[in-house]
Amino acid sequence: MPLFEIETNAHIMIAWADDKETAEEVAKSHYPDEDVLRLTKRPRDIWVISKRLLGIDGAAEPCDVARECLAKAHGDKVHAIRLYMMDTGVDLHEAQRAIETNMSLGW
Repeated sequence: MPLFEIETNAHIMIAWADDKETAEEVAKSHYPDEDVLRLTKRPRDIWVISKRLLGIDGAAEPCDVARECLAKAHGDKVHAIRLYMMDTGVDLHEAQRAIETNMSLGW
């Protein structure tokens, strides 16, 4: 199944889909209020992000709870921070650090 890069007003998504129309439907189902600005079929079946290019030295590990909060909040950082605080009981500073770190890791 081909891999598509889908850019909307606020997000860049990577998704597997049978064709461009299905890829657009995937984006619309997750972010219905956003317009698809660009839809590109990737030439390979993987997507690679260089950790060194992002400035990640390996000390930060992805957090499933933070990523789930970001998904529930549809990428809204402030809402995701609130959800993380409620789910984990941590303070604002720790929640912000967890959410922002996972955003930079490409949640």
